[in-house]
Amino acid sequence: MTQTETVAFPQNRTCPYHPPAGYPSTSRGQQPVSRVRLFDGRTVWLVTGHAEARSLLVDPRLSSDRENPAFPVFTQRLAKTSVRRVELVGVDDPEHRAQRRMLIPSFTVRRAAALRPSIQEIVGRLLDAMVEQGPPAELVDAFALPVPSMVICALLGVPYADHDFFEAQSRKLLRGPAGSDVDEAREALNEYFHTLIARKRRHPGEGLLDELIAKQLETGSVDLEELVRLAQILLVAGHETTANMISLGTFTLLRHPDQLALMREGAGVPVAVEELLRFLSIVDGLSRVAVEDIEVGGVTVRAGDGVLLSAAVINRDASVYPAPDELDLGRGARNHVAFGFGIHQCLGQNLARAELEIALPALFGRLPGLRLAVPAEEVPFKPGDTLQGLVELPVTW
Repeated sequence: MTQTETVAFPQNRTCPYHPPAGYPSTSRGQQPVSRVRLFDGRTVWLVTGHAEARSLLVDPRLSSDRENPAFPVFTQRLAKTSVRRVELVGVDDPEHRAQRRMLIPSFTVRRAAALRPSIQEIVGRLLDAMVEQGPPAELVDAFALPVPSMVICALLGVPYADHDFFEAQSRKLLRGPAGSDVDEAREALNEYFHTLIARKRRHPGEGLLDELIAKQLETGSVDLEELVRLAQILLVAGHETTANMISLGTFTLLRHPDQLALMREGAGVPVAVEELLRFLSIVDGLSRVAVEDIEVGGVTVRAGDGVLLSAAVINRDASVYPAPDELDLGRGARNHVAFGFGIHQCLGQNLARAELEIALPALFGRLPGLRLAVPAEEVPFKPGDTLQGLVELPVTW
């Protein structure tokens, strides 16, 4: 079976935990690198093969520079924004290397391990509040979103009291719906961090942002605007991604009671989390632009061509994962690309793993009767042009 037409990208999922059926897939005998059509009619390359993806994600001939005019923008909302620059994830070496080097000490395995008691305390408090209030509950607002929001605020030194503001701006930034919404959210967060940094310069605290002010801003290693943009990406990415994983992971486990039983037993939780990361692949459509010609997957990607990598389909490659569309918490799928791969692999992956390994078992352990409060088909989930996840998750117990 081969691809016979250029399909549209992105497409919405028809099931919140399965990739769109319309995307090409090596598991259906289609090519690992093929052409797809964006909203404006531009055609770009879509990578869906696991080996091809890992090869390309470490290839310096692919650029993450979002200011490159040829960089693929796959939604009209993002195409109409006034600013395309995104620190850390949207710049290349050596600039990327310098930014990552200053941040990575706060996101190591050791640092994530040191934060586990704090994460456990946050999770316990939120579950206490749910139990005290009693069923039903909306799990995104009551649990899935506050857990990573509280953690990233504590890590950065951002007041959690401001969470309603920055969560609202994050929603506008990631889901729009218009380009003006994205611009307004960026400007609001920009103003917020200018004010917060000015306050911290007068009255230093103990968060990562305070460290960056003292060691990078005051020494001239970074300027104020770069620090503001770095703070924005850390705050937004640090809570939105894990919040989606907690809510969608909960929904998925409730729909797979045999696998939920394994989670309840508490054995092999880190392995189970890796399978959920592979299976859900909430960050889809990694974007790059070729700066030189590249031979890959039987095709030639020319300099200036846009390249998208569908993590959701890559992580269902049957040559790597037997029965890839089945959730198997004992699979041990550590070689997935849910966090990307190569130099731009997610900086916060160790923290995200710690949060998931604590939050999901605690939720099901504390609320053994947890179940959906509405039919599964009535649970609203997000469109394909943003982080995948649930809009809300009504539960009872």
